[in-house]
Amino acid sequence: MPTQVARYGNPRKIAYVLLGAISIVMMRNLSRAQASSAQGETLLPSSITAPGESVDNKSAAIQHGLSDLRVSETVPQSPARAEGATTTSRPLAYTPLSARCKFNIFLSSTHSPYTFVEAGFQATLAQATGQWPHYGGGMQGWGKRLGATLADTESRKFIQTFALSTILHQDPRYFPSHRRTPISRSWYAATRVAITRNDNGEGAFNKSEFLGALFTSSLQNAYYPRHDRNVGETMKRFGGALSSDALGDLLREFTPDIERLFRKHAPKTILRIEEKLPIPPEDKP
Repeated sequence: MPTQVARYGNPRKIAYVLLGAISIVMMRNLSRAQASSAQGETLLPSSITAPGESVDNKSAAIQHGLSDLRVSETVPQSPARAEGATTTSRPLAYTPLSARCKFNIFLSSTHSPYTFVEAGFQATLAQATGQWPHYGGGMQGWGKRLGATLADTESRKFIQTFALSTILHQDPRYFPSHRRTPISRSWYAATRVAITRNDNGEGAFNKSEFLGALFTSSLQNAYYPRHDRNVGETMKRFGGALSSDALGDLLREFTPDIERLFRKHAPKTILRIEEKLPIPPEDKP
């Protein structure tokens, strides 16, 4: 074990650095929430906003980039009716994204802090587990893993979220389920890998997902170590990409419930700190 740590560097120290970076990014995002919601209005023009749909719901899908393409389809209740409740599950009218909006989703996610934090975490995990041993150890090996991970992420976003979804006229966003039981919601979320919406709002086979995962897995043979450039490894990465996206859809489906649960049981100290932060009321959880 000591020889393995020496070979791949000290991933524990790198993990501590990343945890600190995550904390800084989260605090910066909270302080800039008001500016982010205003920018979302320019990314999605009012001409494509559905009737009765607030701009906040649209900007939320852009604000988090590809890491969170969840579309909020709940409508706030009026204060007279919302005593003890905040939202209803009435779906909004579907409005397709233009090619420009799909490109804006890709563009905003390329420089999102979440993209770099996630890539850093994956690079650290890959080095700690000895993945891609031909990259070596230490900071040089970690940098190579980080570069490969970022290349994977950015190429997948461009090919799948923008290029294929535009060419095939499909919607890259995640639309939450309106079902009630956890099992039915989980099944719905997991099957979004295979089912999506066309630009006309109808359900269709998710060709953008499958072709995007396949093209990206093949493209990785251009910069992965020679040992990983074969058909077997390519198909293994293809299956892993689909599984990862299914897990991501499950997180998008249940994240609002988890946030409400933690919000309900949050310590009073955290709530007081949150009140002092410059977060608009509509952006608070």
